[in-house]
Amino acid sequence: MIDRAAIPATPVAWTGARRIIRSLYPPIDLFEDIAAPEDWPLLISAEQKTNPRLMETIGNLDLVPAARRVGGAGASYLMAPFTHVSPDRPSRFTNGGYGVLYAADRLETALAETIHHHERFMARTAEPEGWTSQFREIVLDVNLWAHDLRGDPARFGEALTPDSYVESQAVAADLHAAGSDGIAYPSCRQPDGECVALFYPDLAANPVQGRHLDYHWNGARVDLYREPGSGAVYRIKVIA
Repeated sequence: MIDRAAIPATPVAWTGARRIIRSLYPPIDLFEDIAAPEDWPLLISAEQKTNPRLMETIGNLDLVPAARRVGGAGASYLMAPFTHVSPDRPSRFTNGGYGVLYAADRLETALAETIHHHERFMARTAEPEGWTSQFREIVLDVNLWAHDLRGDPARFGEALTPDSYVESQAVAADLHAAGSDGIAYPSCRQPDGECVALFYPDLAANPVQGRHLDYHWNGARVDLYREPGSGAVYRIKVIA
């Protein structure tokens, strides 16, 4: 078991970090609106009178402290990971009870992380070979004091087990409850890659959409990705 008190806190400031999300998720009007976040509860109350399905779009706004909400252009990319959570969608640093925004230090790292999870999803389906889901690259800045799991695998390896989230979720739950900004950690899928898991949306800024991406499933793994805008196709190198 990892000693939570032994995890150092380190400043992490990345300009141009990368996040890859499914393209099927549209922007959420409330978050993109010019209204200030402190006015959102009143707007939601008024809008619900004519749009009873509104909360399905916005998610659970109560999961984000009012002082840590962000609005304006691109804010959907920062808010949605915290308002749309479910125990049915756990991840490395949450059991689905609270939101986490994951970002990587560069595109190659983000690709490796998302391709791994897409492969696991596709392996559970009977989908034939072909180009599958569409994704989009989000470019953003992150700035936080992160509890840092990088650089000491002997101490922190339990939280970085490639295919088990038991210890990582337990560590993250304690840190989240104690008010941590988030966690910096080495990528489990890309050698030399680094990632951050943010516990609040206001720790990221300036999100803009980058490239659209398609992943190709060959029946066993994702072997190619494509940029529809340029038509360029790239082969995914297998990492032993």
